[in-house]
Amino acid sequence: MNTLTHFDSRGQAHMVDVGSKPTTHRVAVAAGRITMLPATFDVVAGGTASKGDVLGVARIAAIQAAKRTSELIPLCHPLAITRIAVDFTLDEAAHAVECRAQVETSGQTGVEMEALTAVQIGLLTIYDMCKAVDRGMEIGRVRLLEKHGGKSGSYVAAP
Repeated sequence: MNTLTHFDSRGQAHMVDVGSKPTTHRVAVAAGRITMLPATFDVVAGGTASKGDVLGVARIAAIQAAKRTSELIPLCHPLAITRIAVDFTLDEAAHAVECRAQVETSGQTGVEMEALTAVQIGLLTIYDMCKAVDRGMEIGRVRLLEKHGGKSGSYVAAP
């Protein structure tokens, strides 16, 4: 196992120096899901929530979160993100909504944290907009699906 890069030789937290790393095209894809009561799912799927278009608001929140990740995660570098795509898939059988975020940049460090943050905030926004009718919603299965670019190369999660 490699050493944790966010700690120096004395064990103190620090921001990793990426200044000498080459600029490469970097992509990260993350996903997660929120499960809910059937009636709540019907409201989300039908776009009939009293607060408005739940998935539309969640998409904007996810995009905004990806752009602000360095403000939320203390040792993340601020990045010039070149693309963010957020998609929602409705799973009627499970009464669940899956959020999938793809984030891209050309830079010296990856965008895994930005993709993961986008998914979490997208799902939390769905929770926030629906909590008045369903406080038992459950967010889970949030994970990095793939990343490409940089010195460590590509990673694709097992299915």
